Amino acid sequence: MSAKKILLILVVLLLAAAGVHFLGHPSGKGTAGAGHAVAAVPVQVAPVAAGDVDLSLQVVGRAEAWSTVTLRAQVSAQLQALGFQPGSRVKKGQLLVQLDPRLLKAQLDQARGAVAKDRAELQKAQADQRRYAAMLARGFVSRADYDAYQANLEVARAALQSDLAAQELAQTQLDYTRVTAPFDGIAGAPLAWPGAQVTAQSTDLVVLNQVEPIRVDFNVPEGSLAAVRAALARGPVPVRAAIPGDPQPLQGTLEFVDNAVDNSTGTILLKARFDNPDMRLTPGQFVQVSLPTARIARALSVPVQAVQSSARGSFVFVLKADGTVAQRYVTPGPSTGGRTVIEQGVSAGEQVVTEGQMLLVDGSRVQVRQGG
Repeated sequence: MSAKKILLILVVLLLAAAGVHFLGHPSGKGTAGAGHAVAAVPVQVAPVAAGDVDLSLQVVGRAEAWSTVTLRAQVSAQLQALGFQPGSRVKKGQLLVQLDPRLLKAQLDQARGAVAKDRAELQKAQADQRRYAAMLARGFVSRADYDAYQANLEVARAALQSDLAAQELAQTQLDYTRVTAPFDGIAGAPLAWPGAQVTAQSTDLVVLNQVEPIRVDFNVPEGSLAAVRAALARGPVPVRAAIPGDPQPLQGTLEFVDNAVDNSTGTILLKARFDNPDMRLTPGQFVQVSLPTARIARALSVPVQAVQSSARGSFVFVLKADGTVAQRYVTPGPSTGGRTVIEQGVSAGEQVVTEGQMLLVDGSRVQVRQGG
């Protein structure tokens, strides 16, 4: 073996020995670092709450108008003017559409003239009847003459009655030229504009929606029907409707349960009444509906995000007095309103971790921080 190869082997052996020495005796800096305490994990916590918990169904609903009417022309005439702004609020009795009244007013005047003529003829017939009655009593006229004047009196009365009816009809027709709102509501877009010729019982003028109060329709599974009926048996059932993007839910009352389950969906239709004084609900709008169905008395509950899952089951991290956490396996119950009922595994007043669990193990040291 050459001297060059022997020298190379010695260098390799020296490097290997130096490596073993370094691994067996770490530097003083590394030894000092090993003694440092493990950093605490920042977490948020919440107490285990004790009290009655109302279970509720969470479904999607849609608002519908309390009542909807399509105002239609009752007489044929030219549309003269609109008395509302499209999409505006209108009051009961407010003029919405004015049709040209001139032709119908002329017909009313004609009917009034006929009534006046009939009244005059009736007065004359009454006078003739009285006069001939007196003459009949004295024997100056025959019974047949008197009967003729009595018949004239009845004819005059019938003519007056007929023309009074014609006058009332003409007045009604004239009144139809003023289309007014039947209730407080929201007017839609005009379906006919000034200048248009409208036809009786055919031309639609505007759609009016009553939205104060308003209803919200929603469907619940048929399996929940028994719980809904039990809730109704206890008294009025409150219903909450949350509008997307609006932090303040609306409060209403369940007022209608349909009489049949939809076979195609396995659900049943329910309706709730909302006063809607501030017009926050609009017909056709989707909302998130919360309907309470049962109450668990003296239940323990935690925020839903506190409950974690593993192969062994559900668990929570419970904060201990020494600043560490204990992994506690629990038996969760139903969830509602952002909280989960815990049937077994925690006590009232204990603090459970609600944020930061991904960095925790049993016995981890934590630092509690305020929620953001």
